[in-house]
Amino acid sequence: MKNATYSLILLLALCACKDSSKSENVIHANNTDLAQILQNYSEESYKLNPIEATNAGDNRFNAEFPNALSKAYKAEKKAFYEKYLSEIKAIDTALLTDVEQMSVAVLKWDCEINLKEFSYKKDLMPIDQMWSKNLDFNQLASGTNAQPFKTVKDYNDWLKRVDGYLLWLATAQEQMKSGITSGYVLPKSLIKKVIPQFETLAEGKVEDHLFYAPIHLFPESFSKADKMSLTDAYAVMVKDKIMPAYKGMTEFLKNEYLPAGRDTDGINATPLGDSYYSHQIQKYTTTTMTADEIHKLGLSEVARIRKEMEAVKTEVGFKGDLNAFFEHVRTNKDLMPFTERSQVIAFYDSIHEVMKPKINTLFGKQPKTPFEVRRTEPFREKSAAANYSPGSLDGTRPGIFYTPIPDVEKYNVFDKEDLFLHEAIPGHHFQISLAQENNELPKFRKTLWYSAYGEGWALYTESMGKELGLYKDPYQYFGMLSSEIHRAIRLVVDTGLHAKGWTREQAIKYSLENEAESEDDIISEIERYMANPGQALSYKIGQLKLLELRARAKDKMGDAFDIKEFHNQVLETGCIPLQLLENKIDAWIKES
Repeated sequence: MKNATYSLILLLALCACKDSSKSENVIHANNTDLAQILQNYSEESYKLNPIEATNAGDNRFNAEFPNALSKAYKAEKKAFYEKYLSEIKAIDTALLTDVEQMSVAVLKWDCEINLKEFSYKKDLMPIDQMWSKNLDFNQLASGTNAQPFKTVKDYNDWLKRVDGYLLWLATAQEQMKSGITSGYVLPKSLIKKVIPQFETLAEGKVEDHLFYAPIHLFPESFSKADKMSLTDAYAVMVKDKIMPAYKGMTEFLKNEYLPAGRDTDGINATPLGDSYYSHQIQKYTTTTMTADEIHKLGLSEVARIRKEMEAVKTEVGFKGDLNAFFEHVRTNKDLMPFTERSQVIAFYDSIHEVMKPKINTLFGKQPKTPFEVRRTEPFREKSAAANYSPGSLDGTRPGIFYTPIPDVEKYNVFDKEDLFLHEAIPGHHFQISLAQENNELPKFRKTLWYSAYGEGWALYTESMGKELGLYKDPYQYFGMLSSEIHRAIRLVVDTGLHAKGWTREQAIKYSLENEAESEDDIISEIERYMANPGQALSYKIGQLKLLELRARAKDKMGDAFDIKEFHNQVLETGCIPLQLLENKIDAWIKES
């Protein structure tokens, strides 16, 4: 695409900067100026967020865990975004390449949306059952995730990082006590789910503890003296630090926090109010849509997908209404064929084998990063959803699709082909790995995450199942429709909970009436939305935009439309706000 055409993107994305363009401080930047700004941004970002550095495979900060809840840290982070927003606004983009212009637009958006967050006191509710730092840290503790345990230094780095984490955990408890007195507190139903997450790690044998697990993974190269020293240090860490801290948090949650918990369910029932939810909508959808608009869109999509589900019900010859068919699918033992957890992993591997020939016809660029399917760790399995964990930037750590298998004999496969497409290939694994492997992108864009783009892409790939040789069984196609209606339901219940006064029970009832998920899964989902308002909106909003852009390109380009090139155009950018993606695709269509 040409720079002249691409300047349209900047006109929209940088419209808020028009007064700065008249300033005497405008920098007539060349490529070197911008490259240095972006490099500095990445470096300082990793220092502020060392866990992100570790996840990306950058091991320089593996011993650090800053107290993100402290006033000093928050002031430093705010100053960081203000500094780079000022610098990026001062750049004259006329001489920049397309990729560089996009980087300017993305960085500006990122700084602005993060700065808005500082006006809210969400930190007074720092812990929940799904999204909080303690759960991420527990994953690192296992020794099988992003935190490396290959050298003696790695083991000592983790001991130092644990100390930083425990300071954060103590501050989190103080913040929660402050939140109790000011109305910033979780709903009781969520607190009940948090308690066992701490309780299970507050007791038991030291040798069996999650945080002791790296001791069982010693490399053979370690000397006997190193092994003994580290074994003693990890035993002390678990027995005298982690277990007492988790026990203290458990007692606080049971005796103080739960009794003070909210009986309300939506975020607008807290002092955060409607303003915070509007911010969350903007953050997660990267649009200016309102809660009302999204709610109406959700109702419309639910109605449309139900009609398609009715057709599948008729195809399989089921007698009864759609809700009865939901129950049939939930409880059909023929759809629960497994007796061993290894069979579940083999099932997903077989899906991948079926797709491989078709993948080559739809995707030109494919990731080099290796890929694995694993069972979700037992400590988080009961409350976790299936998820994807990205590989490292250097490709040495694979991308991992985690699937919880708490009860293998109840593991229902009707919706698992589309789940693999979403979480694994060509969903998150393709989108994230290709961005990380793209050497044209600056470092900060390789790991940037906007949910509307990332989750929207993953949901879009679910709709490609038939193109990829899947959904031959009508129950599997029904599973895809079930997953799509699940995301459409999210538009209804998330806005219902946080903007329209819906209760948890009302949201659960609506979901049960419109999808085939089990009641336990639906309860977990509704509570997920309660914990992180707005995040659940991103999937469907992003998917619909991608489907719209594909249809637009096919319509306008006719025989010149190439599905491989369309996917290249989408995936080569990494995660970006949806409006920037739309402008990019429109420019590609016009040029072609």
